Amino acid sequence: MLEWLETLLLPVENPTVTQSIVAIMLAIGAGIFFGRLKMGKITFGVSAVMFTGLILGHFGYRIQPGILDFIRDFGLILFVYGIGLQVGPSFFSSFRNEGLKFNILAVSTVLLGGVIAIALYYVTGLKMENLVGIMSGSVTNTPGLGAAKNTLEEIKNSFPDRVFDDPAIGYAITYPLGVFGIIGTIILSKILLKIDPDDEMKQFRKSKINRELPLIHKKMRVTNPEFFGKTIFQVIKDFGKDIVISRLKHSGSEAVKSPTLDIKLQNRDVLMLVGMDEDVDEFIALLGRPSTDLFIESDSDLRNKNIFVTKESVIHKNLAELDLFNTYDLKVTRVFRAGREILPRPSLELFYGDKLRVIGSDEAIAQVESIIGNSEKKLLEPDFLSLFGGLLLGVILGSIPIVIPSLPVPIKLGFAAGPLIVALLISRYGGISFIHSYINNGAIYFMKDLGICLFFAAVGIHAGEGFYENFIKYNGWNWLLYGSAITFIPLIIMLVVGRFFMKINFLQLAGIMSGSYTDPAALSFSTNYLDSDIPIQSYAQVYPLVTIFRIFVASLLILIFT
Repeated sequence: MLEWLETLLLPVENPTVTQSIVAIMLAIGAGIFFGRLKMGKITFGVSAVMFTGLILGHFGYRIQPGILDFIRDFGLILFVYGIGLQVGPSFFSSFRNEGLKFNILAVSTVLLGGVIAIALYYVTGLKMENLVGIMSGSVTNTPGLGAAKNTLEEIKNSFPDRVFDDPAIGYAITYPLGVFGIIGTIILSKILLKIDPDDEMKQFRKSKINRELPLIHKKMRVTNPEFFGKTIFQVIKDFGKDIVISRLKHSGSEAVKSPTLDIKLQNRDVLMLVGMDEDVDEFIALLGRPSTDLFIESDSDLRNKNIFVTKESVIHKNLAELDLFNTYDLKVTRVFRAGREILPRPSLELFYGDKLRVIGSDEAIAQVESIIGNSEKKLLEPDFLSLFGGLLLGVILGSIPIVIPSLPVPIKLGFAAGPLIVALLISRYGGISFIHSYINNGAIYFMKDLGICLFFAAVGIHAGEGFYENFIKYNGWNWLLYGSAITFIPLIIMLVVGRFFMKINFLQLAGIMSGSYTDPAALSFSTNYLDSDIPIQSYAQVYPLVTIFRIFVASLLILIFT
């Protein structure tokens, strides 16, 4: 009576489309469940989908080859594109501060892992496709595995008689080693180096005094006679740092206005300032003293409001072109973009989804809203034209053949690097034509996690077929030993160089270690174990460049040594 249900849910050697979909759903559903279970402070999250896929594949679950290829590649594309949009803004801005140093350390680790793989190739005699799989698993790098498989497909298309091993086998064997290896290294290094997270946090805060901090607003009273009669333009120009005067009230008056740059300062004027904490304090000390005036904040004619950029007519225009103050008597005091606060310089170009903090009258704000858009509902609706346009550009970029004379086939960025690079550039420049960078955070997380779940399910089920036999056939314990070299040697060198030579804060170093191995499980563990969100920041700074380099290293090793 329930034969139809058994046929649907139980494994079969030659599945239908429906049975293939069921296998994928089982792998993802079970993986998410087990990924939420805690082992001490460790949770595997979506990484557990890989393991449940292996188990299902071992017990006979299969996916039709065409569906398998589609699910694997489409999942990878979604994942890397989501990552690019998520970390792109902080990735580019970080190079002005510590990002360059962090990325040099992280990329050096990637290259060292590739050198170790080459050494193992000559010492052990293993095929390079197996070693690339071992390397990708040892550093928990999914895009690298995807790039290796894409490169092998290209070689097979050009040389159909050649037979290759599946790198997913080595990846599946060594993946747990990569996860636990990074976590174990973080634990041991904290103990051996006698790290106190509270002390590291204090040192981190001290080091950030002269770096980019959130914008603040403070009130001040002008008392320095040297500046009486000078225009706001002259004062700010002479000061030489970015300060916005959002409100002004003359002494003895209750009238508050948003001042133009040609207004002259008078004795005992009260100003509302916006800028970096240190810059604002310096400005106040130069012109006068802090103020406790309440009228400048409570004036009924002026109010603050956030306005979202949602109209195409203003996208990629700068604030000087819009000239909101002279046209509508409305001043922009801050711009919020991808979690960052930006001072509104005249040359600042507006991107779709930017949030402007403005000050002005109700009438002026209403007029500007009609021009800029301010449709929060529109931001909540997924713009599939923009999303799939960006994905298409990523696939096209990843498919461009790059001919290198000494290699057997042209090298391609592939489905891993192509969409990632496009997403990074779109997030940096705000978009290309109708393709923009804004996707709300919930949609990005959904796209990213759905993509990696689909990829893990497809790879896991495929690798699980004959996994035990392959472990015995290839002597999996030896592969774990080889993987240990790729996991631990670069990690230990990174720890020593980063801590003792580059003097990197341990909280940041934990994020760099997790980011260099593109391991979200290790990142989740480190934030809980060290009771800090700082590792997330350094993880995001190194993840994009590391991912690109791991993709290139995996592809080049396949092309050169197979």
